[in-house]
Amino acid sequence: MLELLHASVVDQKTDAIVNAANRALAGGGGVDGAIHTACGPELDRACRKIGFCPTGSAVITPSFDLERRTGCRFIIHTVGPIYFRETPEHASELLASCYRSSCRLAEEHGIRTISFCSISTGVYGYPMEDALPIAFRELLAASPAFEKIAFCLFTDEEYARGRTIAEAVANTHKEGSALIVDAMR
Repeated sequence: MLELLHASVVDQKTDAIVNAANRALAGGGGVDGAIHTACGPELDRACRKIGFCPTGSAVITPSFDLERRTGCRFIIHTVGPIYFRETPEHASELLASCYRSSCRLAEEHGIRTISFCSISTGVYGYPMEDALPIAFRELLAASPAFEKIAFCLFTDEEYARGRTIAEAVANTHKEGSALIVDAMR
């Protein structure tokens, strides 16, 4: 099941959350900064030890302080494309790879519940109307391997736009019935 939530990914009580990271895995702003803050300084040390993650790939770390607060055990860091540095076709391939790589890594670590933020739609400039159908398609395809996949959109505007896109995907995708559009939380 894939569930769209009006919520912060940092607050989710799932086995893992997916971070929209930069290639250096250095805490930045937005969701990445919020995750680094919630996990504490150990996350930064773990990320520095890994050192680098190519665009379209994913790596995993413990969640450190976040586990005590929410029960989330892992952070999966994925690096999305910077939209205007790629052709639309290549950006689409890289973004789809982010979601596939994250889900594959989660499966390898026995993760049954996972929460995603919207990869690359913030400062990386990927238009939500183009990015979310890719995200929903990839997550619906991966959903049989998980008890629950949550897709979190934080602001009112993001959630409203995401809900419209999710409803369109649910009506046209063959696994669309597995997409649940949740009420605001």
